[in-house]
Amino acid sequence: MGSTKAQESPIDTGAPVDHDPGNDSITAALDVIGDRWSLLVLRGVFRGLYRFGELRDDLGIASNLLTTRLKRLVDEGILDKVEYCERPARYEYRLTPAGRDLSPVLVSLMQWGDLHRNDGQQPTVLAHVQCGAPIHNINQCSHCRVGVDPVDIRRMEHN
Repeated sequence: MGSTKAQESPIDTGAPVDHDPGNDSITAALDVIGDRWSLLVLRGVFRGLYRFGELRDDLGIASNLLTTRLKRLVDEGILDKVEYCERPARYEYRLTPAGRDLSPVLVSLMQWGDLHRNDGQQPTVLAHVQCGAPIHNINQCSHCRVGVDPVDIRRMEHN
């Protein structure tokens, strides 16, 4: 193995950092949800498709692939497997708090796709159920409460 070399951070802090591409939170998250089918399963659950057959039919996914993805998402604490019928045993897949925390990720992916890969189709508009207004994912400063451009974001060093 080669030595770890100080490299510039993908989010520039102005100082060199030791870079280990396999040891960061993005890599860890992608290990759990980073494949196409897992993200599409999550999209389905966010849209209210909780049962195996609903997800299979909506996605057009082979049963063995869906079984594998659901098991992984349950094992990783993203979904809960909840029995809704005893005989025969039937289950629904519900979001855990960790799964619900993925909502902004999926919304951001959808908005990026609408902006850069929608082939001229109308973008998807998501609305707040309570008031009906469109929602937007934004990076916002916790102090100033203003939107922050991605070029103005830096990683904070731990003290």
